[in-house]
Amino acid sequence: MTGANQGIGAATARALAARGVAVLCAYLRPPHGTGEGAAPDPYHAARSTDGEEVAAQIRRAGGRAEAVEADLGDPAVPERLFDLAEDRLGPVDILVNNASGWIQDTFTPDPADRFGRPLRPVTPKTWSRQFSVDAMAPALLIGELARRHRARGADWGRIVGLTSGGELGFPGEVSYGAAKAAQTDYTLSAAAELAGLGITANVVRPPVTDTGWVTDEVRRFVAASATHFHVADPAEVAKTIVFLASDEAALITGNVITLR
Repeated sequence: MTGANQGIGAATARALAARGVAVLCAYLRPPHGTGEGAAPDPYHAARSTDGEEVAAQIRRAGGRAEAVEADLGDPAVPERLFDLAEDRLGPVDILVNNASGWIQDTFTPDPADRFGRPLRPVTPKTWSRQFSVDAMAPALLIGELARRHRARGADWGRIVGLTSGGELGFPGEVSYGAAKAAQTDYTLSAAAELAGLGITANVVRPPVTDTGWVTDEVRRFVAASATHFHVADPAEVAKTIVFLASDEAALITGNVITLR
């Protein structure tokens, strides 16, 4: 489980553990704030939570969990995560690609989006961070799962990715949206290529989810929208992810499931 120290990732880790799944909580704490010298806003403060807190909560509840801080932008990390999971928890059957290297970049000259969040121009740095974490890492993690799955003759597996954006891309978060689109394509390819191994692969597109960034203005936007119906709690989104990782979801694969 990547990005498991807060928000949807932490909620999913706890929900999987409650169903008897041993969970490796991979996470990375970014610098506080939105820029040089900025005080941490609630969203960035939440992202800086130590993943060991989530793992400890799971263990106190009687589950099995380990936490590891690792930068998914490093292409060597996926293999190391699988080695660690196998060493401490056993073979990996479920992969949840939740982590994001989220950076809000844009093609416009606007200094902020409609909610007052600062925008920055697309640069090699913003592109590289987004694609290394949101696209490259999921691809390598899926590949590692498939390789080890074949090697041990396993016949059951689950892959769930998280995406955002829409038919017209993701204005205001253009590299984020593009990287998530790439991850979606990788996941759907995995559904087709790995079906013979008993692996299902699906993508969840959550609704607006309160992971620390939702303000009253965002709530008013959702209330007035014709396409956004709810501001969800992370635990609500986690229920769908956990279902897709279950035996009951054996016939659900190759889908982008939009939650509203």
